[in-house]
Amino acid sequence: MSKLLACGLVVLAVAATSGVTAGDGKPPFKVTTKRADDRVDVKAEKGKTTFSVYSPFGISHAAIERVEEKWPDAVVLRLYLKGLESFRASNGKVTLDAAVSSNNDKQRVRLWKDGDEKSLLDSKSPFWMEIRMVGSDGKAAKSIPLEDGYFEMQVPKAFFEGNPKSITLNWIDFYRN
Repeated sequence: MSKLLACGLVVLAVAATSGVTAGDGKPPFKVTTKRADDRVDVKAEKGKTTFSVYSPFGISHAAIERVEEKWPDAVVLRLYLKGLESFRASNGKVTLDAAVSSNNDKQRVRLWKDGDEKSLLDSKSPFWMEIRMVGSDGKAAKSIPLEDGYFEMQVPKAFFEGNPKSITLNWIDFYRN
């Protein structure tokens, strides 16, 4: 009995649902995080939704399920992490991976699709995502680790072709030994 109760409490602690509501009073997205201290804030505006991911441990994942008929025209992710050594977004058919490093105030972003890291995407790809590092002052950050900043990216429209019911996000700020 105690194992069942403990499992139930873990599930309740881990599942986090957005407090944002649509016009009919229902949340437009159901967000479930892996860790109890992870949080995803949702800000829905006309045609654009921003998901702000907070992950104190820095390694985790979240599932975002749309409740409404379709995804908004623009989906922006803000990952409040100190680094972004590994990022993955999947819709069940397409997987986008990214990594961000910085050296001597130069940001280097690598982005690839469906696990093929040898075939990097460029700005001509319909799956390209511009990834910006933003400091606590709202201006472009120049180095990692970010202090109270975030990584921001707009998920490409091509990622939402076929109107997937849900997407998953995985992130690692820094690999730990």
